[in-house]
Amino acid sequence: MRITKVRLIFLLLFVVLVACTESPVPKPRGYFRISFPEKQYRLFDTIYPFNFEYPVYGSIVKEENQQGEGEWISVSFPAYKAKIHLSYKDISGNLSQLTEDARNLAYKHTYKADAIDEQLFSNPDKRVYGILYDIKGNSASSVQFYVTDSSRHYLRGALYFRCQPNKDSLAPAIDFFKADVIHLIETIRWK
Repeated sequence: MRITKVRLIFLLLFVVLVACTESPVPKPRGYFRISFPEKQYRLFDTIYPFNFEYPVYGSIVKEENQQGEGEWISVSFPAYKAKIHLSYKDISGNLSQLTEDARNLAYKHTYKADAIDEQLFSNPDKRVYGILYDIKGNSASSVQFYVTDSSRHYLRGALYFRCQPNKDSLAPAIDFFKADVIHLIETIRWK
């Protein structure tokens, strides 16, 4: 009888210990924290027919031009696997074709995008006009733009990351570099 009492006490103690615990809840998936540098800019002013300010944590890289016309460069951010690709063309009477090409390239991301917002830029004093395409969702490029003086100069740009698109994990980096793209647009000057 004594053994039965001991078993009963152990059984009650086991039930109390097991019954008082909370149900396990899986933790949501998390992402690594990304540390960004302080915003500082320097002037890019060389033989190209334009100049602009770009971040000190980036570097200018001349890209191979596969179309054979215009100039291709990029602002590279190797620590973040990001690039702002830039292509310059002389308008030569085809501004409407160039702006439509920029629009088509931005809207090619429609099948992956949740939304595409357009932001107009206009600075008549410096003859800089353009559109920034803010592409929401898991698209390959989240920010694209073009700027022009409407008579001679045309510059198109796109922000790309060298990784699988994931809007949740890339959101802080996209927001950070989007501010740099906007600064580039606001500081561009034609020669």
